[in-house]
Amino acid sequence: MNQLNNPSSTPAYLYLQDGTLLKGKSFGAKGTCWGEICFNTGMTGYQEVFTDPSYTGQMLIMNTAYVGNYGVCDADVESDSVKIRGLICKNISSGTRYSRFLANDSLERYLVKNNLIAIYDVDTRALVQHIRSKGAMNCVISTEYSEEADLKNELAKVPDMAGLELSSEVSTKESYTVGDEKAAIRIAVLDFGVKKHILTSLVERGAYLKVFNAHTDFATLEAFNPTGYFISNGPGDPASMPYAVARVQQILAADKPLFGICLGHQLLALAHGIPTFKMHHGHRGLNHPVKNLETGKLEITTQNHGFGIVPEAAQGSDKITITHLNLNDNSIEGIRVNDKKAFSVQYHPESTPGPHDSRYLFDQFIAMMQ
Repeated sequence: MNQLNNPSSTPAYLYLQDGTLLKGKSFGAKGTCWGEICFNTGMTGYQEVFTDPSYTGQMLIMNTAYVGNYGVCDADVESDSVKIRGLICKNISSGTRYSRFLANDSLERYLVKNNLIAIYDVDTRALVQHIRSKGAMNCVISTEYSEEADLKNELAKVPDMAGLELSSEVSTKESYTVGDEKAAIRIAVLDFGVKKHILTSLVERGAYLKVFNAHTDFATLEAFNPTGYFISNGPGDPASMPYAVARVQQILAADKPLFGICLGHQLLALAHGIPTFKMHHGHRGLNHPVKNLETGKLEITTQNHGFGIVPEAAQGSDKITITHLNLNDNSIEGIRVNDKKAFSVQYHPESTPGPHDSRYLFDQFIAMMQ
């Protein structure tokens, strides 16, 4: 898989759990890969999306017409490697064809280096409409198999995303620090798959961070003497993470300020008895409208999640206040704990890629700790 293939000559096949079989062309590495299919509606930021740990286990459809047209850049990563399992595109810029003068390399070489199998020349708009209708499902991409029976056998290896715990796979193995040790604000970050630009957003506001493995015990977290806690984004089913829910409850009992994003939002809800659910096809893109119910203002947000918190349970809880609402489907996008300095949002205020409408949330967290 260390050789570039000619993207115009090698066939590739996409097989969906509902029996849909599509033929396209190979791009990146060769072989067979599988996972849950999802789609992203963003027009830019493909490299940040590919390296977002929250996409672990996902087979990603890029809904934009072209992918790879501005190459790849070392600065545009959210983790140390590509995290998606497979990539599905309509058109690609192959070889050395890319327009950005800051780019270090082509997308194709980047995918080969990261052993990522991709398929292009697929009608992604039609495929996205299919997923929106049928819902998220497992799929296989292969350059090795073309017969439906063989692809179906490969598909049988794929676990369902519901009930799957993936944060342990992507969390840091060793604790590390970011920022100025002399800073007055010290934040303990529970890493369930944190994006680098979330850490950057906090450091830029004068915080010193220590990033801990997802399974770190509370005593070790407290030994850092944090001013507050950040509960990160990450992949998988939050209902499969009782250890993380228990840790959030310990933090709340200690009455320390807490901010959660995405998976962190779901864990904060679970810590208050509000269950989560598997969404029909999830929210992934840069253009989701969210209303801040406390200010009445609208935010265009970056999102990436396949699970949400149950709206009826959140609305009926006397422990939290709903602060943000998705205007597309009325899903719960933000909550605040009534008797604690703790809040969370389902979307991504660091917005890499995406609009900067929601970055005020980092300012709110810092102000809460000052």
